[in-house]
Amino acid sequence: MKYGLIGEKLGHSFSKDIHAQLGNDAYELMPMAREELDVFMRARDFCGINVTVPYKKAVIPYLDEISPEAAHVGAVNTIVHKNGKLYGYNTDLHGFESLCKAAGIDMAGKNVAIFGSGGTCLTCSEAVRRAGAKSVSVISRRGGDNYTNLEKHADAEIVINTTPVGMFPNIFAVPASLDAFPKLAGVADVVYNPLETELVRQARERGVPAANGLRMLVSQAVFSDALFFDKEADEAVCEKIYRKIVSERRSIALTGMSGSGKTTLGAETAKLLGRAFIDVDAYIAAHAGMPVPEIFKAYGEPHFRALEKEAVKELSGKNGIVLATGGGTVMDEENYNALRKNCLIVLLKRDVDKLEISDRPMTPDRAALAALYEERRPLYEARCDVCVVNEDSPAQAAAKIKTLWEDFER
Repeated sequence: MKYGLIGEKLGHSFSKDIHAQLGNDAYELMPMAREELDVFMRARDFCGINVTVPYKKAVIPYLDEISPEAAHVGAVNTIVHKNGKLYGYNTDLHGFESLCKAAGIDMAGKNVAIFGSGGTCLTCSEAVRRAGAKSVSVISRRGGDNYTNLEKHADAEIVINTTPVGMFPNIFAVPASLDAFPKLAGVADVVYNPLETELVRQARERGVPAANGLRMLVSQAVFSDALFFDKEADEAVCEKIYRKIVSERRSIALTGMSGSGKTTLGAETAKLLGRAFIDVDAYIAAHAGMPVPEIFKAYGEPHFRALEKEAVKELSGKNGIVLATGGGTVMDEENYNALRKNCLIVLLKRDVDKLEISDRPMTPDRAALAALYEERRPLYEARCDVCVVNEDSPAQAAAKIKTLWEDFER
């Protein structure tokens, strides 16, 4: 391996993609068990590597020199092999500061609470110190400051999550409820998959500035790449790559009444954008071994909704796809929160008289369909990012979605 990332679990890492966009096609992911680390570091068979959990402290004894910033932090995430020596750096510090700046999270003079006590905590603690925070408290599972006595930190104004809690597939998990922090003024979550973690969602619903860790990941990669190839880091590249990754990773979820054309238009949109297409109802039917109307008939709606919830949670974690959801999917708040974590939610509207009603278990006749639509319409409109009137050809409607998608990602 010439360049790459070492860590214990790298299944959902975006790092290879980021470094490829920086022009480094030799960058690889190298999952590594703890017992393999010693052999790897002693061999020194690489030009430059990034280091992630749980090895940011463990690599330090193998280094010949360490940068002042990394030494002060006590953690290394970038190692350069040059002239027979290993040099350690911490570019996560630049990345975290970039995240806070972009999100408008100002720590100066504020009380800060950090979840987690690992290597990333050390980095964030240094950033907090450099930002001029009034105080910082580290909250961990086993320390004196832990998740059972959060009332001690009710004055915290900034919350930083450095744990993996909330990472896919556990997308609804949070280290702690934000209700414990009534003075909250900012939330930074280093988790970057999904694009909107549950912690970030809760903060934004409170009107609090919040961001996940993707911008930190991109920024630290740009600074690492500069160290690998002995060049100046280009801050402008960070924003370009960040937006490109968000655009590529964010999925599109089509919602709306049954018969509004979600399946047909979803397939057309996926073809236009060069993406995979999945119909949630078809996915459920395939896994259940029977069509959706038969599921309703044999087991009832509650059983189907339970299957739907499982499917939505799984499919919403996929990156860069087009999803056609069922007519009642976003009526459930948990389904909606799952979709919004990685998806642009597009509401399809079609006149009730033009909706297809054959084989629709929830809509036996046109009058019932109209009543159901009126019942659902407020939540449909509240739980979408954009709306498309689907009364043109599939190609024309898909082109509308593509335009809205491009506008949204700008």
